[in-house]
Amino acid sequence: MSKVAKTTYYVPIGPIHPALKEPIRVEAEVEGEKIVKVDVKRGFAHRGIEYMGMKRNAIQTLYLSERICGICSISHPYAFVIGSEKALGIEAPPRAQYIRPIIAELERIHSHILWIGVIAHEIGFDSLLFWTWKGREKVLDVLELITGNRINYAMYMIGGVRRDLKESHIKALRDMITYYWEFTEHMKEVFLSDPVYKARTRGVAQVPKDMALKLNLVGPTARAAGLRMDIRQDIPFDAYADMDVKAVVPQDIVGEVRGDAYDATMVRIYEIEQSLDIIEYCIDNLPEGRILAIPNYIALLNKIKKTAGEAIGAHEAPRGEVVHYLKYDGTRDGPSVWKVIAPSYNNINSWGYCLLGAEVADIPVVVAYIDPCMCCNDRVAVVKDSTGKILDYSILHRKAVEKTRALEKELEVRK
Repeated sequence: MSKVAKTTYYVPIGPIHPALKEPIRVEAEVEGEKIVKVDVKRGFAHRGIEYMGMKRNAIQTLYLSERICGICSISHPYAFVIGSEKALGIEAPPRAQYIRPIIAELERIHSHILWIGVIAHEIGFDSLLFWTWKGREKVLDVLELITGNRINYAMYMIGGVRRDLKESHIKALRDMITYYWEFTEHMKEVFLSDPVYKARTRGVAQVPKDMALKLNLVGPTARAAGLRMDIRQDIPFDAYADMDVKAVVPQDIVGEVRGDAYDATMVRIYEIEQSLDIIEYCIDNLPEGRILAIPNYIALLNKIKKTAGEAIGAHEAPRGEVVHYLKYDGTRDGPSVWKVIAPSYNNINSWGYCLLGAEVADIPVVVAYIDPCMCCNDRVAVVKDSTGKILDYSILHRKAVEKTRALEKELEVRK
């Protein structure tokens, strides 16, 4: 009896695809519905932000850092100011050190609710998408009340914060806390207790603890695998140092870890509740006093221009740890070196592992479960020729000119 040869099909997904909100390419080879080979290609959204930031003064670069990612638009400036303050020897006033975590945790709440709606959408629960995003409006309204904007808050400054909290802001925060304690209980019911949601997420995007370590996963993706890692716990800063923040892991909630998309959902819902506790602690213990170490921005830039130093600033963003390396050389008013590492850079490593052997229908869930950000992820492209030699700027420029001239000649011939 002759063997029947297995037929595989090539399924390209992206970089432009309805299920992918940002450009990335997943190339899958399938036998029937099973993925037998997969390759993830990134590098479609490099914007040169770090290069631009090293050509501006530190305040301008701070605002630029806020635009690395729209959803993490407080996390990057938070890491930037922490790193800058360490490098420049500046300490934010105590009141600012308590206001900063409030804004950061508000962002975590809205980001996690956004993700939960997206994962529901990816498995076909659009009614849950709309319900969660309606609930997300509450925290966005509070952010707009405090900062003047729903996204890109321009709240942080090297040496403190730009805006103080008023009594009306604190009242709105307390009302929001009450609202979300009830909302999270409802989320547990409609997500964690729903048999269909559990069937579509249990065992999907499953990463065991040892593999999560090998892949260098971070944030809720790592914690869903049972890893107790959280910058607020491991390297506490500002008001976090006054609190006993513990990493949220499934084994502390249900007594077991599976490291799948269901556990990732669980971790994020319980992290929302943790954020509510942190915000409440900060407003209950908010110190009096000023909010900026150096209120005059000209004086701040002059100090930066005369100070040399380097440091790393890290913050636990909603997707995982954000790290900014900054070096000031004491000759100009901006960073001479600025390097950013965002969580998606690490977490995308899980896609190849999770997709291999998975069903085609699970691709959207695997892609979404890490809450990816392509613009955060893409930093630099290294181009090599056929011999392995890295092509530098002069070579790339020459080749671009040659190609342009060849195209011009081709167009002339066609005319």
